[in-house]
Amino acid sequence: MGSSGSDILTVTQITTLIKSTLESRFGAVTVEGEISNFRPSSTGHYYFSLKDESAVIQAVMFRNRIGALDFQPEDGALVRVTGTVSVYPPRGSYQIICESMRLAGAGAILALLEQRKKALAAEGLFDAQRKRELPPFPETVAVVTSPTGAAIRDILTVLGRRNAGISLVVVPAPVQGEAAAEKLAAAIRRADRYRLGDVIILARGGGSLEDLLPFSDERVVRAVAASEIPVISAVGHEIDVALSDLAADVRAPTPSAAAELVAVDRAELRRMVLQHGRDIIRSFAQRLERARFYARQFSAGELERSVLMVLQPALQRLDEAKESLATAIDRRVSDTRHRLELLGSRLEGLSPLAILERGYAVVSRVDNGSVVRLREQLAEEEPVRITFHDGPVRAKITENPENDRENKGTV
Repeated sequence: MGSSGSDILTVTQITTLIKSTLESRFGAVTVEGEISNFRPSSTGHYYFSLKDESAVIQAVMFRNRIGALDFQPEDGALVRVTGTVSVYPPRGSYQIICESMRLAGAGAILALLEQRKKALAAEGLFDAQRKRELPPFPETVAVVTSPTGAAIRDILTVLGRRNAGISLVVVPAPVQGEAAAEKLAAAIRRADRYRLGDVIILARGGGSLEDLLPFSDERVVRAVAASEIPVISAVGHEIDVALSDLAADVRAPTPSAAAELVAVDRAELRRMVLQHGRDIIRSFAQRLERARFYARQFSAGELERSVLMVLQPALQRLDEAKESLATAIDRRVSDTRHRLELLGSRLEGLSPLAILERGYAVVSRVDNGSVVRLREQLAEEEPVRITFHDGPVRAKITENPENDRENKGTV
């Protein structure tokens, strides 16, 4: 290029040329790098740099795109952004305008998931006491998944094989991508609000850790936890664990396993009913035989024998007690009679009549019947009564006892 005046460009002109060249040369690009110098603006936009070992590029994400993020960007995070390359004329620098952003690398994703898991667990969203039993025989199952994915085909195959007679309602939602989390959460809320099934299955087939991220999004986890209809989470393969698995009432390792949980095989159900019927008949027959056995024990002969067996010892004890009592009474009467005889003999020996029989007599006054014990008590010519054994006689004192005593004293 020459140095003529027509070849001279202003700063704005050269910047505009560079801008148009870059923007026409590059369409949508995806760039992976580490976030550095992350600085949210007061207007809600995110400004940051992406770097690797050898280079740095400026980046911006406007706030109308931030709502689709399922994590909080920060310095040091390895991310993968999709956007367009542009030039910012006031600074004369090129930058990438980000349309979407997601974590890149398993380590960063796992660290994010662990942090989110702890925060949601602290709110009690994963508590075991919140989980409910699945209905044993659901009539309708709502499946939140992609209508064209492998998960719905697996579920339909299982339901058809088991001939469960279950109605299936597919609530369509994307299962990966930037918009998947919000649409999955909305589909779960819709299935719950309009009671589209007795059970909700949240399902998708296998995929990478990044592909399964929407099922660990906070919005999806909260929608699962808030559902009044029991939820089965069947995301990925058996080794895959999403946070929706922890919030759901039941976790199924695969979509096919989720279908097995809700669909009882009719042939197996018939076999179980028949077996239970046989068990009931057998149990009833055993109970009836026991009832007959007990009833036989209450026949007239058995009752009489049972009563006699109960009463015989008591009757025998009563007879023994009567005999013992009669013996004791006889002994007591005999002892008492003997004692009375002894006492009677003693009384007879002490009786005045007995003394009179031996030749003695009792002298008493005639006027008052008092017994005269001493001769000094009598006066001469005093009438007395003398009682002998065979009866009393009257007598008179002819000699003064005092004179007799004086005569004896003078001798």
